[in-house]
Amino acid sequence: MVRIAAPAVFLLSVVSATFASPLKRAVADVLEDIADISARVTNLDNLITAYPLTGGTLLAALNIHNSAVALITSLQSATEERIATGPVGVEDGTTILNAVAATEPTIQHALVEIVVKRPAFQALPIGGLPALILQDLNNLKTSTAAFSNSLIDNGPAELEADGIALRDGILAGFDTAIAAYS
Repeated sequence: MVRIAAPAVFLLSVVSATFASPLKRAVADVLEDIADISARVTNLDNLITAYPLTGGTLLAALNIHNSAVALITSLQSATEERIATGPVGVEDGTTILNAVAATEPTIQHALVEIVVKRPAFQALPIGGLPALILQDLNNLKTSTAAFSNSLIDNGPAELEADGIALRDGILAGFDTAIAAYS
């Protein structure tokens, strides 16, 4: 009887470790995705902030667009990975929520700055740049909402209200910027 119990305990340990490890790895992957998104948000914010109110170049404006596209791609990839991760508990959910919340001031700053810089983009000799920025803003908002929803949908119920409030605050910033370019 002892011989049967020992292999059963070993098998149970292996099975438990197998199922526990992917979730922890998956949560770590989500945090890596958020770190990547945060770095891309910071880069975008820096490019927008550095863009002058007068005398800006088309190349610098296109760098802002390219940065926005890279951020959209990261958000879309992170959304797919987050959905595949599945639900998380309160501890992991809190860690994820805090990581996202840490990026919120930078997102808001970038959105305010893009509105401030609108006249500079309009002054460029090539037309259509404000329309391209509007398209980027709409795509960023859609990607941000999808990523936020994937986090909320797979987060614990205890954190749902906090996640919704964070998402809604960020999306409201997009609404203001989109209205400025519409």
